[in-house]
Amino acid sequence: MNDEFPPSLNGEFAFVGRSNVGKSSLLNAILGKKVAYVSKNPGKTRSINYFLIDNKFYFVDLPGYGYARASKKDREEWRKVIDRYFEERNWNMRILFSLIDSRHELMESDEQLLEWTQMLGISPVILLTKVDKLSNSEKAKQYKYYENVLADYGIKKIIPCSSISKEGVDLIWNLINESMREV
Repeated sequence: MNDEFPPSLNGEFAFVGRSNVGKSSLLNAILGKKVAYVSKNPGKTRSINYFLIDNKFYFVDLPGYGYARASKKDREEWRKVIDRYFEERNWNMRILFSLIDSRHELMESDEQLLEWTQMLGISPVILLTKVDKLSNSEKAKQYKYYENVLADYGIKKIIPCSSISKEGVDLIWNLINESMREV
């Protein structure tokens, strides 16, 4: 817990989501190279990982939350890591990307995270992951569902995305670039 945060540079783009939501795979797809470790076993990211982008800003890979098979102690430690990041780096966070698996309805742990970000005054961008695993009609249905269920959370935007098909990657970069122009 005594980890030092890196210099602030021009800000941070944080990625948070449940264990096994595809966070590391999506980070690799966004960057076009393998930087984040991908595992078939949920809960591999247990600390905050910073990826320096063009010597200008950071992508921040926060630990996955909500993994049922992790011990209560491990889950509490992950929560503390995320807590500490939000408390100590919120001022430097340009966008919080909150990843949600598009194949499922909103889970209680996702809802808790969104309530927490709302209390902190953070308006996240929702990345609906794994849309390549849905048919077009299922994707439209899930997108509409999330538009409705997330309406009261102060969400900036909802982006369907896939680390396999790269759907949504350009939209994510557009938001990042737009945010960097506001410096």
